[in-house]
Amino acid sequence: MKKIITFSIASIIVSFAFGKKEKDKRENTAMKQYYFVMLTKGKNRTQDSSTAEQIQKGHLENIGRLSEEGKLLVSGPFLDDGLWRGIFIFDLKDATEVEKVLQTDPAITSGRLAYEIHPWMTRKGTVFK
Repeated sequence: MKKIITFSIASIIVSFAFGKKEKDKRENTAMKQYYFVMLTKGKNRTQDSSTAEQIQKGHLENIGRLSEEGKLLVSGPFLDDGLWRGIFIFDLKDATEVEKVLQTDPAITSGRLAYEIHPWMTRKGTVFK
């Protein structure tokens, strides 16, 4: 009888451990959607240097705020002087929310930057949590 109980308990433990391992494997391969935003040169880049500096200051403050709120996961400029100026990767529910958040950026509202929004996926846990 002791052997049967011991075997049963061992079977339950093995089943639980195997089930947890399979669940962890499924969660680690699950895909999650984010929003990739390509920032490009805008049509209005004629501001004087003082105004452009203030716009850039507001742009960086906005990035900091969105990062602290957990909405913006990645941001950064390209280091050449091409059409592409930088990227954002947002963790938001839909493109409408991304649009709304982008309109809080003074570099976008002033026309210094333009953007393209693209839904983007990656495996959960590989790049972002």
